[in-house]
Amino acid sequence: MGDRSEKRTITVKNAEELAIMRQANQIVAGVLAMLKEEVAPGVSTHYLDRRSEEYCRDHGAAPAFKGYRGFPASLCASVNEQVVHGIPSKKVRLREGDIISVDFGTHYRGFYGDAAVTIPVGRVSAEISRLLQVTEESLARGIQQVQVGNRISDISRAVQSHAEGNGFSVVRQFVGHGIGSELHEAPEVPNYVQRQSSPRLIAGMVIAIEPMVNMGTSKVEVLRDQWTVVTRDRLPSAHFEHSVAVTEDGPLILSQLGSE
Repeated sequence: MGDRSEKRTITVKNAEELAIMRQANQIVAGVLAMLKEEVAPGVSTHYLDRRSEEYCRDHGAAPAFKGYRGFPASLCASVNEQVVHGIPSKKVRLREGDIISVDFGTHYRGFYGDAAVTIPVGRVSAEISRLLQVTEESLARGIQQVQVGNRISDISRAVQSHAEGNGFSVVRQFVGHGIGSELHEAPEVPNYVQRQSSPRLIAGMVIAIEPMVNMGTSKVEVLRDQWTVVTRDRLPSAHFEHSVAVTEDGPLILSQLGSE
């Protein structure tokens, strides 16, 4: 869930806490893997939300987004021009050629997990397929910069340069974030380079990196439901996210299914 950080203090996790966070994020990874199998033409976003919560609770965790600042569901389900924070509905049924960004979080033994993926519904156009590919690549390039001593801006630069270098735009109004015993902690992790200096990465930090990449303008707006974020030009948007720990050995992707 892309949002502004609530905590100003960057927290560093010990080995035991990182192990719990890995478990929290593995449940998230399991939900997203399940959703990749469930997404199909005719399926409602309400059904995907229900299945996600069932999987989460069956694995001993609570859905992190449900009730968070009043969000009414467990899953953020954002279709086509919806960027993030789409509210699941029985009325919204997926159609061939759509894309759906699914963002899920867990609360497990006092810690949070958070990740997202954009899934094509059946066959999509070559242009949309390229949007998904470049967004996922932008995430991977950002993760590569998760090295002790680097700055948050190194992540931001890697994401922005790859997305914009391929003719797309990055959302500026919503950002990645630190994560731990709170869903949104410091530091913020923008997908673009800001003018001010950014924090250095130290071992034990955990950050949620989440490129939100648009086919057209970077400008977005929030719908009347006060949650759903859409592109201003109503062109498609993609969203990929991983929770990543900073270690002396490089990035550890906690939300990658089966990660050690």
